[in-house]
Amino acid sequence: MEEQHPHDRQENHDSPVEVRVVVFSLQEKKLQALFVPEDHADPGTRWTIPGMAVIGCPSLECIASECLSTYTNQHESYLEQLYTYSSPERGIISIVYFALVPQIAITTARQERPKQARWFPIDTPLLLVGDHAEILGYALRRLRYKLEYTAVGFDLLPENFSLSELQATYEIILGEKLDKRNFRRRILKANIIEPTPHQRAGEGRPARLFRYRHDAVAEVKTRRLFP
Repeated sequence: MEEQHPHDRQENHDSPVEVRVVVFSLQEKKLQALFVPEDHADPGTRWTIPGMAVIGCPSLECIASECLSTYTNQHESYLEQLYTYSSPERGIISIVYFALVPQIAITTARQERPKQARWFPIDTPLLLVGDHAEILGYALRRLRYKLEYTAVGFDLLPENFSLSELQATYEIILGEKLDKRNFRRRILKANIIEPTPHQRAGEGRPARLFRYRHDAVAEVKTRRLFP
Protein backbone atom coordinates (compact mmCIF):
# COMPACT_ATOMS: atom_id res chain seq x y z
CA MET A 1 0.00 0.00 0.00
CA GLU A 2 1.29 3.46 -0.86
CA GLU A 3 2.72 5.36 2.09
CA GLN A 4 0.76 8.48 3.05
CA HIS A 5 2.51 11.83 3.40
CA PRO A 6 2.02 13.49 6.83
CA HIS A 7 0.23 16.41 5.14
CA ASP A 8 -2.31 13.97 3.68
CA ARG A 9 -3.07 12.62 7.15
CA GLN A 10 -3.49 16.15 8.49
CA GLU A 11 -5.94 17.15 5.77
CA ASN A 12 -7.81 13.86 5.32
CA HIS A 13 -11.31 14.08 6.77
CA ASP A 14 -12.74 10.84 5.36
CA SER A 15 -11.04 8.41 7.74
CA PRO A 16 -13.35 7.23 10.58
CA VAL A 17 -10.35 7.01 12.93
CA GLU A 18 -7.89 9.67 14.03
CA VAL A 19 -5.03 10.07 16.50
CA ARG A 20 -4.91 13.14 18.76
CA VAL A 21 -1.95 14.13 20.93
CA VAL A 22 -2.29 16.36 24.00
CA VAL A 23 1.15 17.99 24.21
CA PHE A 24 2.21 19.46 27.58
CA SER A 25 5.22 21.66 28.27
CA LEU A 26 6.40 23.97 31.05
CA GLN A 27 6.84 27.46 29.65
CA GLU A 28 6.95 30.83 31.39
CA LYS A 29 6.50 29.03 34.73
CA LYS A 30 3.14 27.61 33.61
CA LEU A 31 1.95 24.23 32.40
CA GLN A 32 0.90 24.79 28.80
CA ALA A 33 -0.71 22.71 26.06
CA LEU A 34 -0.46 22.97 22.28
CA PHE A 35 -3.55 23.71 20.17
CA VAL A 36 -4.38 24.15 16.49
CA PRO A 37 -7.19 26.40 15.16
CA GLU A 38 -10.18 24.52 13.76
CA ASP A 39 -10.16 26.82 10.72
CA HIS A 40 -6.55 27.21 9.57
CA ALA A 41 -7.56 30.18 7.45
CA ASP A 42 -8.95 31.97 10.50
CA PRO A 43 -6.76 31.37 13.57
CA GLY A 44 -8.87 32.75 16.37
CA THR A 45 -12.02 30.68 16.08
CA ARG A 46 -12.35 27.37 17.92
CA TRP A 47 -9.24 25.34 18.79
CA THR A 48 -8.45 21.65 18.56
CA ILE A 49 -5.95 19.22 20.02
CA PRO A 50 -3.35 18.38 17.32
CA GLY A 51 -4.25 15.27 15.37
CA MET A 52 -3.85 13.16 12.24
CA ALA A 53 -6.13 10.74 10.41
CA VAL A 54 -5.39 7.03 10.61
CA ILE A 55 -4.82 6.03 7.01
CA GLY A 56 -2.20 3.83 5.41
CA CYS A 57 0.00 1.30 7.18
CA PRO A 58 1.71 3.06 10.11
CA SER A 59 0.86 1.93 13.63
CA LEU A 60 -1.10 4.20 15.97
CA GLU A 61 2.04 4.96 17.96
CA CYS A 62 3.91 5.86 14.78
CA ILE A 63 1.14 8.26 13.78
CA ALA A 64 1.11 9.78 17.28
CA SER A 65 4.88 10.22 17.12
CA GLU A 66 4.57 11.73 13.65
CA CYS A 67 1.91 14.15 14.86
CA LEU A 68 4.14 15.17 17.78
CA SER A 69 7.16 15.75 15.55
CA THR A 70 5.07 17.66 12.99
CA TYR A 71 3.84 20.18 15.55
CA THR A 72 6.88 20.37 17.87
CA ASN A 73 9.80 19.02 15.81
CA GLN A 74 10.49 16.59 18.66
CA HIS A 75 11.10 12.93 17.86
CA GLU A 76 12.16 11.63 21.27
CA SER A 77 9.68 12.79 23.89
CA TYR A 78 7.55 11.05 26.49
CA LEU A 79 4.49 9.67 24.68
CA GLU A 80 1.73 7.52 26.16
CA GLN A 81 -1.66 6.34 24.94
CA LEU A 82 -4.39 7.93 27.02
CA TYR A 83 -7.88 6.80 25.99
CA THR A 84 -10.12 6.01 23.04
CA TYR A 85 -13.15 8.28 22.49
CA SER A 86 -15.78 6.56 20.37
CA SER A 87 -19.29 7.65 21.34
CA PRO A 88 -21.81 7.53 18.43
CA GLU A 89 -22.44 11.29 18.48
CA ARG A 90 -18.76 12.03 17.83
CA GLY A 91 -18.86 10.72 14.27
CA ILE A 92 -15.21 9.68 14.48
CA ILE A 93 -13.08 7.46 16.71
CA SER A 94 -10.25 9.34 18.41
CA ILE A 95 -7.30 7.48 19.91
CA VAL A 96 -5.74 10.03 22.24
CA TYR A 97 -2.14 10.18 23.46
CA PHE A 98 -0.42 12.67 25.70
CA ALA A 99 3.17 13.85 25.36
CA LEU A 100 5.62 15.79 27.51
CA VAL A 101 8.13 18.14 25.91
CA PRO A 102 10.74 20.08 27.93
CA GLN A 103 10.90 23.79 27.21
CA ILE A 104 14.56 23.66 26.22
CA ALA A 105 13.71 21.19 23.45
CA ILE A 106 11.16 23.63 22.05
CA THR A 107 13.33 26.73 22.22
CA THR A 108 16.28 25.00 20.57
CA ALA A 109 14.29 23.30 17.79
CA ARG A 110 15.77 23.99 14.38
CA GLN A 111 12.45 23.83 12.56
CA GLU A 112 9.46 25.95 13.48
CA ARG A 113 6.17 24.25 14.19
CA PRO A 114 3.21 25.01 11.88
CA LYS A 115 2.43 28.70 12.29
CA GLN A 116 -1.17 28.11 13.30
CA ALA A 117 -0.23 25.96 16.30
CA ARG A 118 0.00 27.87 19.58
CA TRP A 119 0.85 27.17 23.20
CA PHE A 120 -1.68 28.21 25.84
CA PRO A 121 -1.61 27.86 29.65
CA ILE A 122 -3.98 25.05 30.61
CA ASP A 123 -6.21 27.47 32.56
CA THR A 124 -6.76 29.71 29.51
CA PRO A 125 -10.52 29.87 28.74
CA LEU A 126 -10.22 28.66 25.14
CA LEU A 127 -13.20 27.71 23.01
CA LEU A 128 -12.43 24.08 22.12
CA VAL A 129 -14.26 21.93 19.59
CA GLY A 130 -16.53 19.07 20.67
CA ASP A 131 -15.27 17.15 23.67
CA HIS A 132 -11.68 18.40 23.45
CA ALA A 133 -12.01 20.26 26.76
CA GLU A 134 -12.97 16.95 28.37
CA ILE A 135 -9.99 15.25 26.70
CA LEU A 136 -7.62 17.97 27.96
CA GLY A 137 -9.01 17.65 31.48
CA TYR A 138 -8.56 13.89 31.48
CA ALA A 139 -4.99 14.18 30.18
CA LEU A 140 -4.18 16.64 32.98
CA ARG A 141 -5.66 14.30 35.61
CA ARG A 142 -3.62 11.40 34.21
CA LEU A 143 -0.45 13.49 34.32
CA ARG A 144 -1.07 14.46 37.95
CA TYR A 145 -1.92 10.89 38.87
CA LYS A 146 1.27 9.58 37.28
CA LEU A 147 3.28 11.81 39.58
CA GLU A 148 2.12 9.45 42.35
CA TYR A 149 3.97 6.41 41.05
CA THR A 150 6.40 7.38 38.29
CA ALA A 151 9.15 9.91 37.62
CA VAL A 152 7.22 11.39 34.71
CA GLY A 153 7.77 14.95 35.95
CA PHE A 154 11.43 14.72 34.98
CA ASP A 155 10.40 14.54 31.31
CA LEU A 156 9.44 18.22 31.50
CA LEU A 157 12.83 19.25 32.89
CA PRO A 158 16.21 19.76 31.20
CA GLU A 159 18.83 17.11 31.86
CA ASN A 160 20.37 19.15 34.69
CA PHE A 161 18.16 21.03 37.14
CA SER A 162 18.22 22.61 40.58
CA LEU A 163 16.13 21.37 43.49
CA SER A 164 14.15 24.61 43.30
CA GLU A 165 13.34 23.97 39.63
CA LEU A 166 12.31 20.41 40.44
CA GLN A 167 10.00 21.54 43.23
CA ALA A 168 8.53 24.28 41.03
CA THR A 169 7.78 21.69 38.33
CA TYR A 170 5.79 19.53 40.73
CA GLU A 171 3.97 22.53 42.18
CA ILE A 172 2.98 23.77 38.72
CA ILE A 173 1.68 20.38 37.63
CA LEU A 174 -0.16 19.68 40.89
CA GLY A 175 -1.45 23.22 41.28
CA GLU A 176 -0.43 23.43 44.93
CA LYS A 177 2.49 24.55 47.11
CA LEU A 178 4.85 21.99 48.65
CA ASP A 179 6.88 22.45 51.82
CA LYS A 180 10.46 23.22 50.75
CA ARG A 181 12.22 21.45 53.62
CA ASN A 182 10.13 18.28 53.38
CA PHE A 183 10.41 18.23 49.58
CA ARG A 184 14.19 18.38 49.58
CA ARG A 185 14.62 15.91 52.41
CA ARG A 186 12.29 13.33 50.92
CA ILE A 187 13.33 13.67 47.28
CA LEU A 188 16.97 13.15 48.26
CA LYS A 189 16.04 10.23 50.50
CA ALA A 190 14.15 8.64 47.58
CA ASN A 191 17.52 8.24 45.81
CA ILE A 192 16.14 8.94 42.33
CA ILE A 193 18.33 11.97 41.58
CA GLU A 194 22.06 12.52 41.86
CA PRO A 195 24.23 15.65 42.06
CA THR A 196 26.27 16.79 39.07
CA PRO A 197 29.52 18.77 39.12
CA HIS A 198 27.65 21.74 37.66
CA GLN A 199 26.19 24.80 39.36
CA ARG A 200 23.91 27.58 38.19
CA ALA A 201 24.63 31.17 39.17
CA GLY A 202 21.79 33.24 40.57
CA GLU A 203 21.11 36.23 42.80
CA GLY A 204 22.39 34.34 45.85
CA ARG A 205 24.98 31.61 46.01
CA PRO A 206 25.21 29.22 43.02
CA ALA A 207 22.69 26.38 43.05
CA ARG A 208 23.88 22.79 42.76
CA LEU A 209 22.45 21.04 39.70
CA PHE A 210 21.09 17.51 39.81
CA ARG A 211 19.99 14.94 37.24
CA TYR A 212 17.56 12.03 37.25
CA ARG A 213 19.17 8.66 37.88
CA HIS A 214 18.32 6.55 34.85
CA ASP A 215 19.06 3.42 36.87
CA ALA A 216 16.59 4.45 39.57
CA VAL A 217 13.53 2.32 40.19
CA ALA A 218 10.96 3.26 37.55
CA GLU A 219 7.97 3.20 39.89
CA VAL A 220 8.40 5.56 42.79
CA LYS A 221 5.64 6.73 45.13
CA THR A 222 6.65 10.29 44.34
CA ARG A 223 3.39 12.00 45.33
CA ARG A 224 3.50 10.32 48.73
CA LEU A 225 6.79 12.09 49.36
CA PHE A 226 5.03 15.43 49.39
CA PRO A 227 1.96 15.33 51.68
